[in-house]
This record gives sequence, C-alpha cells and structure tokens, in this order.
Amino acid sequence: GVGGSASWVGVFGVLVGRDDGTFGGLIFLVTTFSSYYLVSVPVILNLATLTGFCVIDSVIGGQSLSAITHGHLTPDVGIVVIAILAMLVCFCGFKILHRYERFAWIPALIAIVIATGTGGKHLSNQAAFETPEASTILSFSALIAGFLIPWAALAGDFAVYMVPEASSTKVFAYTYGGLFLPTVPLMVLGAAIGGACPNVPSWQAGYDSTSVGGVLAAMLEPAGGFGKFVVVLLAFSLLGNIAATMYSITLNFQLLLPWMVRVPRFLFAIVITAIVIPVAIRAATSFFDNLENFIGVIGYWASAFVAVVVIEHAWFRKSDCSAYDHEKWDKSNMLPSGLAALGASVLSFALVVPSMAQVWYTGPIAKTTGDIGFESAFVVTGLLYVPLRYLEIRIQKRV
Repeated sequence: GVGGSASWVGVFGVLVGRDDGTFGGLIFLVTTFSSYYLVSVPVILNLATLTGFCVIDSVIGGQSLSAITHGHLTPDVGIVVIAILAMLVCFCGFKILHRYERFAWIPALIAIVIATGTGGKHLSNQAAFETPEASTILSFSALIAGFLIPWAALAGDFAVYMVPEASSTKVFAYTYGGLFLPTVPLMVLGAAIGGACPNVPSWQAGYDSTSVGGVLAAMLEPAGGFGKFVVVLLAFSLLGNIAATMYSITLNFQLLLPWMVRVPRFLFAIVITAIVIPVAIRAATSFFDNLENFIGVIGYWASAFVAVVVIEHAWFRKSDCSAYDHEKWDKSNMLPSGLAALGASVLSFALVVPSMAQVWYTGPIAKTTGDIGFESAFVVTGLLYVPLRYLEIRIQKRV
C-alpha cells in the first residue's frame, strides 16, 4: 500500500543521499557537475531546495508553538521565533553545530515516544480508504523520493570536514543509519497518525486549526502541562534541521558567483532568514498543498544531479577519490566546461515533463503510470551523460 511504499522508497532515497555523503559532494559540485561559472545553475536549484526545507520546518515549528497556546501565540509569531533561533544556532559554526546535532536527537526521540504512547490508543482507529492503485503509489513514492534525494546535494558540505583518512565504510554506515533510522519509521508513524486523524475528533480539530502542530498538541493533551512541554521540545528540535540547512546555504551562496567567497557567511544566514520568514508565513496558509507542490518538483532536478555524480565517480573516475585534484577547484581553465552535465540534465526533462504528476500539471505518461519523473530524470540523465562527457573530454583534452 501507500504506507509500505514509504519504506522502500525511503531506503532508496537514503541510499542515494548516503552515497554522496560518502564522497563529499562539494568537490563534485565544483569539479564534475559544472564549470567555474556554470556551477551557478545547480547552486541556484540547491539554494531554492534548501530554502524550501527551511520554510517547511519553520512552519511546523511555528504551528506547534501556536497550538499549545490555543492561538494566543499566532503561527506567524511562532515562525519568526523558530527561524531567528535557528539562525543564531547557525552563527555558532560547524563545530558547535556538529556537537549540538550529536545530542539534539535524544530529547526529540524521547518526545516522539511520549507522544506516541499518549495518543497511541487511537492509532488503530484508521479511516477507511480505497485500495490505492499502482499509479497512486508511484506518485506518493515520488514525494518520498523528493524529500530524501536532495540530501545528496548538501551531504558533502559536512563530509568535507572529515579527515581524508576517514573510513568510507564508517562514513557510509553513519550517514545511512543517521538518515534511515529516523526517516522511515517516522514516515510510517506519520502515515498511521494521518490515517487515524479523521476518526479522532480532537486530532482533526487540531489539524484544522494549526495543522501538524495541532495534531501533536491534541495527542499530548491528556498529559496536561507536561504534554505542552513535550510539544515545545518537538518544536525546538527542528532548530538543528534548520540551522544545519542554513549552514549549507551559506556555503552555496559562496559558490554562486566567484566574488561572493569574500562576503562573510553570517550575512548570508541573515539574508536567508529574512527570506524564509515571510515565505513561511505565506506558505502556512495552505501548508500541505504547498508542501506537496514543493517536494514533488525538487526530486526531479536532484535525481539528475545524483545521476551525474554517480556516473562521474564510478565510470570516469573509476571510483578513485584521488582522481580529483582539489587544487583546481577555483581555476576555470582547468575545470570541465560543465556542458555535458548541464546538457544531459536539461535534455532529460523531455521525458521528465510528460512523466510528472503534480497538482498543477499531469503529463500524458503520468496519467497512466503515476509520477515517474524522478526515475526518468535519473535514468535519462545517466544515459545521456556518458556520451556527452566523452565528447567533452575529447574536445577539452582533459578530464
């Protein structure tokens, strides 16, 4: 069923993000996906993606804070509080952020267990739904993939801090476990809560008032004041996600244009916070529609990006990390032109577009199959990149 697809697509999406985490995507982004200047194209797409995830987390956190005050603290104010606090955490830099992330998951996990224990008796009270068709499952799977695969584009921003002698096996295990263990079980739990929500009046009322935060507050209401504390804890647990994403955004800004490397990164964090707050306030008015539209689209470009990275590393670099000359990263005349990667990615959309199934557009292929856009992007980009990259190497006479 649809819930089951969350599990197997989650495994695939985590696997993709894990691969790029193992290698260090920042080097790939500069040396293989684009040239010194064309790198701006994937950077812009990645900036939009990361900003979107900051918006999502800010909305959920803001609505959660609002839910426990019964509207006295509006979701808008909650969004401002969450976004500004996350920016302050981001200011602390990688070392502090890394230490924070190492332990922040523990109270979050405890809070989720408490919420599940408090409201768990209602989880078996599932609403009746028609058996989903294959096309519905594929479209839902595309949303799950769109949530997970973009991790591949930012994983290297953090893996690059590891010493070169770090074991690839350990990096693989830590990254895969760190993504899989929280993602797949929580998606399944979320599906169970969503399925029970229509049959539990207090949950439905909470959802109608403040969406996800309202449901959490309703689940924990039997715990009284302690339940409200747990909701606050869950809201603040999002600070780690937002702060880490903002940290990646500041790095992406420095790749956007060569001169931006001279701009202090904390200024980019301020700029992105100023963008996130009003966008999140607007998105909160129709949160799940906006969420579905956003996640559905970002999976397409991220799949194309992953195809280029995987083939470049496995085929053209023979899976040898020493094949990358780090000294060339800022020398435009020694980098690939980027046309092979960009051309393969853009041309893949000739099949991606008719394979899309979005609220605002459903392609002719997707009408029969469901959304297979991210699969199409991955396969077609991979097939086109090989000959185009060989041509690029032949013309430029360098890898």
